[in-house]
Amino acid sequence: MLEVDDLHVNYGKIEAVRGVSLTVQPGKITLVLGANGAGKTTCLKAIEGLEAPHKGTVMLDGVNVTGKASHRMVKQGIVLVPEGRRVFGPLTVAENLRLGGHTAPRAAFATTLAKVYDMFPILAERQGGAAGLLSGGEQQMLAFGRALMSQPKVMLLDEPSMGLAPVIIDSIITKVREMADSGIGILMVEQNAEAGLDIADDVVALARGSVVYTGPASDARNNASVLRAFLGEAALADTAG
Repeated sequence: MLEVDDLHVNYGKIEAVRGVSLTVQPGKITLVLGANGAGKTTCLKAIEGLEAPHKGTVMLDGVNVTGKASHRMVKQGIVLVPEGRRVFGPLTVAENLRLGGHTAPRAAFATTLAKVYDMFPILAERQGGAAGLLSGGEQQMLAFGRALMSQPKVMLLDEPSMGLAPVIIDSIITKVREMADSGIGILMVEQNAEAGLDIADDVVALARGSVVYTGPASDARNNASVLRAFLGEAALADTAG
């Protein structure tokens, strides 16, 4: 289980994240909602070790991993799938996956790779082709597969549906649920709130770097704090009217 407690992140004198606390259970999806600039991506980066927290703790299965370098976080079992996918375009699909598994035990590599290909058959079909020639949706699946190769306990997903056609978004979101159902805890930032809420178990809503709602996804749709954080005051007024 991932436990984040009272996380603060500063950029100079600007406090981008202010006392964020959240949990991610194995096999569950925690969705992070909020307007642009709310601190969502900064939270993910601080958890993964790409930003240094000013204050607070990150615990994984009871072990304090706060502030560890990102490559050590991957070894601990926390892996980030960044916004924009960021696959290695000139490398083949298979080479991208091999890089994703470089921190995992060698003995488990073949088994893990077979599981990835089973979950994403298109990657098996295109394994010898350049990753840069894949479609956006296929690249997102490759980014998922590359992360899975590290055998993570927790996956941090930053805007997995960004830039994808609606018909592709449905398949990508379904794969996120499938990954969670395999036992992995998922912490997901997703601007497509409806798609995220369809598969999420829990929701954390941020506004100006602070948590304004924590609770079940089933209760989040009609919660005023969630609407205010995600849509803004004007939209909340329209909804009320």
